[in-house]
Amino acid sequence: MKFYSAAISGNAYKVRILLELLQIPHEKVMVDLARREHKSADYLKINPRGEVPALDDNGVVIWDSGACLVYLARKYGGEQWLPVDAAGLAEVTQWLVLAASEIQFGLQYARRGLMQGRWTAGTLEQGHAISRVALDTLERRLVKHDWLALDRPTIADVACFSYVETAPESGIALNAYPHVTKWLERCKALPGWPAR
Repeated sequence: MKFYSAAISGNAYKVRILLELLQIPHEKVMVDLARREHKSADYLKINPRGEVPALDDNGVVIWDSGACLVYLARKYGGEQWLPVDAAGLAEVTQWLVLAASEIQFGLQYARRGLMQGRWTAGTLEQGHAISRVALDTLERRLVKHDWLALDRPTIADVACFSYVETAPESGIALNAYPHVTKWLERCKALPGWPAR
């Protein structure tokens, strides 16, 4: 399996986390974003969006971090990481949607703007307002639960982790979110969880 990644990408980090947790053998192919390799004709054949991450599993090509997590969980992780029953699947999916909406448009885009000077959508203030929606949602869940879905680690936790961990790089301190902070530590304590 080839895993197309970039060092700065939190979305690629999500996929790397699951690859490591599930101990899936893979070849990491680093894509140089500064040199715009992700926009090259060759890479656009792999990921037509021109972004990382992407997977090539013996000719099965998957792009987008959420889709990669679903693929890996279903093919290699079993029901532990992504259940098949309707209620369990929906419970995990709602957190995947949060990762692709408020976490992305808030934490991820504010981080990108502050670190790279590239404002994809909105201002820093708008990004922070959206970020607080995401963090408040996580905090409310984690007051009474150790994990985001099903009271066990799933791809819901993996999907939400990377840009929540880097919230300070988005200009959002996590000291107002003690249960989120404890959840981040629980995630990092899972056997095989890779450091950034």
